[in-house]
Amino acid sequence: MYEFFFVLIPRHLPFLLEGAVVTVELSLLSMAFAVLIGLLCALGRTSGQPLLAGLVAAYVEVMRDVPLLIVLLVIFFTLPHIGISLPGFWAGVLGLSLNVGAYLSEVFRAALSSVDKGEKEAGLSLGMSRLEVFRRVTLPQAMRIAIPTVGGFFIALLKDSSLVSFIAVSDLMRQGTILIADTFRSMEIYFMVAMIYFCMSFAASRVVRRIEHALTPRYLRTAPVALRPAAGRPDVLVS
Repeated sequence: MYEFFFVLIPRHLPFLLEGAVVTVELSLLSMAFAVLIGLLCALGRTSGQPLLAGLVAAYVEVMRDVPLLIVLLVIFFTLPHIGISLPGFWAGVLGLSLNVGAYLSEVFRAALSSVDKGEKEAGLSLGMSRLEVFRRVTLPQAMRIAIPTVGGFFIALLKDSSLVSFIAVSDLMRQGTILIADTFRSMEIYFMVAMIYFCMSFAASRVVRRIEHALTPRYLRTAPVALRPAAGRPDVLVS
């Protein structure tokens, strides 16, 4: 125990934290692109265009049915055969974004559909354009509804990003693997890696909670649970 806390941790923690920084950068970039992909796909599914909706549905089905590791391996090792070569980091960003974006498209589609149509019609009756109604009425409410689920997917993404170690990205998991190969102290190194992942995930959950609080209207923050309106329905009280 003494050796672990006073020898192994001071000696190897800086090396592992270098990988943790890469993991955080990879996760933040992937989540940003995934949110954009998910929102665009949700709009495509609800656009009323059969061809566009069918293409989006096919993409979502493929991404949900194919393991993430296979997606990463195909992007990194197969795309160069057709002239598209990406560094490991950006191949990881692309694979993670496509995978998580497929799941988020369903989250955003459900959130957009939950906004009361009466509010959209009210915005149009006030002379707002459809784009203004979407930007000022529909999207803010949908994001407030979706943010807890999106936050959960980000935490999952933070952990799933360990798969990029298979495509030579020097993330936290790969740095830990290198240390194990050098020291043969697998139990101690894996424990350190697990604790770093825990700290990052815990911090992310707290940030998500703060964002959710900031997006919640002030009158809902202090209202009793029984008096809070249902999501997207200000006229319906939660029982």
